[in-house]
Amino acid sequence: MANITLNKIRHSYTADIEKSGDWALKEMDVVWQDGGAYALLGPSGCGKTTLLNIISGLLVPTEGRVLFDDRDVTDLPSDQRQIAQVFQFPVVYDTMTVFDNLAFPLRNRGMAPDMITARVHEIAQMLDLEEVLNNRASGLTADGKQKISLGRGLVRSDVNVIMFDEPLTVIDPHLKWLLRSKLKELHQQVKATMIYVTHDQTEALTFADKVVVMHDGVVVQIGTPVELFEKPNHTFVGHFIGSPGMNLLPCELHNGEPRFEGHTIGVSAPFKMPQPNAQLQIGIRPEFVRFAEQGLPVDIVKVDDVGRYRIVETRINNQTIKIVSPEGISIPADKAHIRFEQESTHLYADHWILT
Repeated sequence: MANITLNKIRHSYTADIEKSGDWALKEMDVVWQDGGAYALLGPSGCGKTTLLNIISGLLVPTEGRVLFDDRDVTDLPSDQRQIAQVFQFPVVYDTMTVFDNLAFPLRNRGMAPDMITARVHEIAQMLDLEEVLNNRASGLTADGKQKISLGRGLVRSDVNVIMFDEPLTVIDPHLKWLLRSKLKELHQQVKATMIYVTHDQTEALTFADKVVVMHDGVVVQIGTPVELFEKPNHTFVGHFIGSPGMNLLPCELHNGEPRFEGHTIGVSAPFKMPQPNAQLQIGIRPEFVRFAEQGLPVDIVKVDDVGRYRIVETRINNQTIKIVSPEGISIPADKAHIRFEQESTHLYADHWILT
């Protein structure tokens, strides 16, 4: 296993690069610590798979270097990087038994038969595949076949990193939670570096110790699920993570203080003055907006009861502000005042947090 360092990586699929939009990946420096559980999170087209393919060796970056520990592997092919990759759709050998599917990577590397048997049974036990080891893979359900793909990624003990490219896409929704929990459990057992690529925030936040959030070819934040929720570094993180996402409200500075709809808004920390003409926004998650005796006057537009809490949509002039209101809190019928919890209110300039 190894630390994986991406040093000033950029990539373009265009031969003649003329503008910023020609870069599928814009310049980034990222370090994946040995043994970490990471999620690579972002919408379709943000560059997740391109980044994964650069780590795996399927792509050589246009610029920058890839290091495994201190070894430069930028120009090495995949088979010389000691990696395992699990793809979106299960890749299994239908005519082979489950045992032979799991044993295949080990036999290719000349491992002794008794060691292969021991290792296959160990992984099969982790994945609850022991009872079907002698069955042909063709008879398994989609989730069973994906377990085989997971097992082939885990069966080798010499890999530097195991990468999962949206591995639960074809799995029935009620089984996704079980497999995601199993994968988290497996990481704790095998201690291998794992990178899990997904566009699903629930998958990312429940699997990973750290989440790498991408937007438009840029890594906009790396942090724990709590850090991403409580202090998004970029408005995209605030919008993309959370249900509902962060309220983002246009504001202006008056005597050095943010003002929204004529009201001064206290923010979480002192900030540097932004560049002239920067687009300023206040960011506050719906969980940290409260009804109050005094504050911003709003109209109650809609109330959605989602079980343990209600999502209240309010409006001030043409700006919508959502509130997550716990059970037992009285909600006014039509008009109310609200306040923002200052320690959870952030100021953004051109989408980046001001600190």
